This record gives sequence, C-alpha cells and structure tokens, in this order.
Amino acid sequence: MPTSSASTTDSARSNGGVQSLERAFDLLERMADAGGEVGLSELSASSGLPLPTIHRLMRTLVACGYVRQQTNRRYALGPRLIRLGESASRLLGTWARPYLARLVEETGETANMALLDGDEIVYVAQVPSKHSMRMFTEVGRRVLPHSTGVGKALLAGFPDDEVRALLFRTGMPATTEKTITTPEGFLAALADVRRQGYAVDDNEQEIGVRCLAVSVPDSPTAAAISISGPAGRVTETATERIVPVLQQVATELSQALTTQNPA
Repeated sequence: MPTSSASTTDSARSNGGVQSLERAFDLLERMADAGGEVGLSELSASSGLPLPTIHRLMRTLVACGYVRQQTNRRYALGPRLIRLGESASRLLGTWARPYLARLVEETGETANMALLDGDEIVYVAQVPSKHSMRMFTEVGRRVLPHSTGVGKALLAGFPDDEVRALLFRTGMPATTEKTITTPEGFLAALADVRRQGYAVDDNEQEIGVRCLAVSVPDSPTAAAISISGPAGRVTETATERIVPVLQQVATELSQALTTQNPA
C-alpha cells in the first residue's frame, strides 16, 4: 500500500526531531568536556557539524535556559542544567545503595559513593557499617580530591596535566599530617592507583581512618565507590580481601548504570 504524503512528512519531521535532539545533547556533552564554555567554531571543529546547524541548536538551548551566551559571544552551560544534575545525582545515589549495602555485608565497613563535581568530590550515597565504631560521611558533603581515596580513584583516570591544573585551582591544604600536599607526591600516588587498580586514603583525611576506593568503570559521570573504617580494622591484610570485592561491585554497578533500567 503506498505511503501517503502526509505520513511521509510526519515521519521526516520525527526523524529530523530525533536527529536534532541527539545533536543538541552531543553539543552539551562537548561543552562539558571543554570545561563548560566554548565558541561556535570550537564546537564545529569537534563535532563536524556546520556552523549554521550549531548556531540554530544553540539558539534553542539558550531559549530553554540550558545554555547561556556570554558577553564575549562564547557559550556556557546554563543554570537550568543544575536542577537536572542535582536530581540525577540523587537518583544515582539511590540506584547505588543496594550495591553499597552488599559492600557493607561483605566487608563489614561503611560504604560510600562519590562523584567528581567540578573540582570537588561530592558524596552522593552511603550505607553505614553495623559496627558500633564506624565512619560516617554526610551525603552531600564536598571535599577536595587530593586527600581522599575516592578523589585519587577518580583523578587516576585523568591526564597528569589536567590533574596539575585542578590542584593549582584548589590548592592542597593539609587536613592531617599525612595529607599529600605537593603535586609531585599526588601524581606519584595516582601512578600507584593505576598500577594497583585501587586507591588508598591512609589517615590523610582523618587520623585513625583508612579508606579503599575504586572508580566505577564506564559510569555516565565520573564516579567511585569506597569503604572506610578504623585503621585497626582496614589493615593491609584486610585490604587484600576487600579490594576484589570493591572491584566486583564496581563492575556490577557499572553494568546497572549503563542499562536503561538499573536495578
């Protein structure tokens, strides 16, 4: 049966709308990768799209509040994205909780999930240990990455020059006498993370506390999970037992987050 011209037109509009939506999200991702502010020519070069197409899409994103045009005529991610990001972070924490609960059951220590938000680490989920002596980090707490296991696990995936730039912006204040306070020392610690496959915070954020952390591979946003507990329990011997559990749970959480219906 021949297709009517009306249905053909509707189909073309639908396909064009989907393509425009895909392109708009791609541009937002490219802006985020570029640090949140770019020019049209940069977007055209990285995306391969013609300037008129990018200009049309950016006008729409500006009108919706997802992008704003700066006085220098460059484009920056807009404030309306903040609400979406905050909601997504809360959901990410909700989806992670069953996996963190497994970590607590198998390791006996408090389990956390954290994201890299700008230059800071933000904790988005926690399941506390059942021990009377346990670690507690408030969900929503923000810390600098250089003194945390999750920070090391996350930044180990970045090139050294980007890590140096971040450390220059944040500084490296000491929270204990064991905090790493030099870029060279921190980059050496990241090399250890890459070689070992996990990160350690050994009394660097708080005296008497050790933390083991791994990144969540292929997470939609840079994420890491960790366990933390008293240094007397999270010993080198315990580390050998705990790290494989952390890595396995991180892999399973990654698979859940990259499916359409995470558990």
